[in-house]
Order: sequence, then C-alpha cells, then structure tokens
Amino acid sequence: MKFRRCMYYLVTAALLLVALPNHAAEPPIRIGTTQSLSGQFKAFGTAQMEGLKMWVDDINARGMLLGRAVELVHYDDHSDAARSAWLYRKLINEDKVDLLIGPYSSELTLRASDIAEEYNFPMVSTAASADVIWERGYKNIFGIDTPSSNYMDPAVKAAAERGAKTVALFYADAEFSIDVAQGIRREAKNQGLRIVMDEKYPLAQSDFSELAIKLKNTDADIALGATYLEDSVAIGRALGPGERLDVDMVALTVGPALREFSDLLYNNIEGVVGVVQWLRTVRLPKAQDFSYRYRQKYSRNPGVHSAIGYSAGQVIEAAVRLARTTDKDALREQLGKLRFRSLLGHYRVDETGRQVGKSNYLLQWQDNRRRLVWPENIAERELIYPRP
Repeated sequence: MKFRRCMYYLVTAALLLVALPNHAAEPPIRIGTTQSLSGQFKAFGTAQMEGLKMWVDDINARGMLLGRAVELVHYDDHSDAARSAWLYRKLINEDKVDLLIGPYSSELTLRASDIAEEYNFPMVSTAASADVIWERGYKNIFGIDTPSSNYMDPAVKAAAERGAKTVALFYADAEFSIDVAQGIRREAKNQGLRIVMDEKYPLAQSDFSELAIKLKNTDADIALGATYLEDSVAIGRALGPGERLDVDMVALTVGPALREFSDLLYNNIEGVVGVVQWLRTVRLPKAQDFSYRYRQKYSRNPGVHSAIGYSAGQVIEAAVRLARTTDKDALREQLGKLRFRSLLGHYRVDETGRQVGKSNYLLQWQDNRRRLVWPENIAERELIYPRP
C-alpha cells in the first residue's frame, strides 16, 4: 500500500513537472548590435560594448527577461557606417535577432536606422545625438542621448545667470558640432547673449594657430566650442604653453569629459568646463553601485559611454517587460510612451523618437579632476565663474 502511494505521488509530481512551462527549453531573446571595436571610434564603441555586456550579465543573473535568457549578438563595425548598415541587415535577416540596439556615433546611427526603418524594426540608439536622425519621419529609432542642439544649453544658461553678455563660438564642420552650434545660437538669443565670433573649421584640421589668435583677440565674456577630443586638445596647444584665454568661461563638448583631455593637454585645463551625460560621481541612483561593479569586472572606472551602453539595455528591457512580448508593434508602442529612469537619467521621447526627458550636466576641471558643477541639486562642487 505504501509502495502504491509513493508511486502515485511520484507519477503525479512527474506529470505536474511536464505540465509546467519549461522556460529553460525556450530559445533566448537575441539582441543585435554593432559597435566600433576598431577604427577611429574604438575607445567609445568598446566602452559601450562593455556596458551593454554588463547589462546582459546582470539581467541573466537576476532572472532573465520574460523567463528567457538574453543573448547578445554583436559585430565590429570598424567605425564604418556602410559596414554597420550591412551588418544590421545581417542581424535581421540571418541572425534573426529579436531586438536591436544602435551603434556608436550619429554617423553610423543614421545608416543603421535606415535599415531598421526598412524592416520596420524598433531600435534603441546609444551615443547618437544629431538632430537629423529624428527629422526624417522614421518610426523605429528611439534616442537615449541628449539631442546635439541642446548639448550646450546648461553652459549658456549658467553663464547668463552669472552675468555673461557676449559669446565667442567655434565649431567643427560635422553633423554633430553644426547642430551644437545652432543650439548655442538659439539659446544665446533666448538668454539675451550676443555672439561676437562665429567660426567654423574643417573636421580634419590640425593647425589651429589662426583660430587661436582670433580667440585671444576676442572681447567675448565666454568661449563655447562644439569640439571633439583631438581638436579641443589641438586648440589648447595652439594657444601656447602657459597661455590662456582672457574669458570668464571656456566650455567645450566631448574633450573635457574625457580623462585623455588632461593626459594629452596637460596644461591650461584648470577651470575648463565640459558637458557630459553622466559621471560616476553623480549623486543619482545606481551610479556608485554601477561604478563599483564595473571596476570589479573590467579593472577600471567606467566612463559615460559605458553608462550609455548599459542604459540602452535598461531602456529596451523596460519596454519589453511592459509589452510582455518582443513583438515589434508592441515594443514600438512602449518605447514611444515609456517614462523611465535609467542609469543615464530620464528616458522620455517625443513623437519622432527624439529624447526630450534629459539634459546634460556640466563638469569643470578643478585641481586636475573632473567635478560635477551643474545642476546644483546634484553638484559636488560649485561652478567657478569667472574661471581661475
């Protein structure tokens, strides 16, 4: 009798196990991306990839997504827009990925999003901010980065609040920096500032001696540059050893946010202001936890692009969980109406998919360290204005 009872319980348990959903046997959710692991964008693409991989490890460790493991299918796009576009076509047609995350840079994202739109396949972008990405009427590209025409808004506002009246503007001839310059002109007008110098230079320019002379001779209160790392360093060097601009604020894009700015320039950086989407010292949820775990995993501190990669994963995860499916129509709807706080900050897009929920932060080089100085409610130091 006992034997029969035991057999009954064993058979019943076995039948129940068969009836339960077998999540382990379900195929993984496949996320496709290309990142610049070689070429001119290698440092940024590698950082984004590391952040994205860390998110994949985290989500699989804490219970997967919709009960399925997450698998990252990725390729090196060699920092080449045409190759990136070709690889996204491959990810969709051959690898049969379920979700898409965009590459590094506006240039590559423009081409990659063409493919996403062609296949009506939602894509969450990473570090891509050129306004033209969201001016084409596309329905499948959703940004997490601050749009380039809003990049310098905090710097213009902070200077105007402290009494600035005139601006010297200089910028590279590239999609991103042209947008930034246009945004500076708009915000300067809104804040009652007058632009007394407006200078564009070729993206590949390396000799900035002429621009340095113009900057030295400007009578502007502040100097704002829509720059990259290489040109911001070259301009600093062109000013001459130990020389500095006689202005109350120097604010630049890209360069000052990177540690390499100090390593390469090594002088004239004290008081320089930069705009950045994220700093590991920011007093916001998860920043310290992410920084600590990233350092344990990769043996170095995370930069903004690592946080962007991780945040792209968080945003697409939130949309999938709310949709309860990877169906493209349901996912597109959720990405369009989602209100979410990622590691990077608030995610909220307009009807074009353009990020409108987040603005940049201001950092300032003080005592050879990048210090968060704006917005004031989360700043670690006060903005020194006029600069030392």
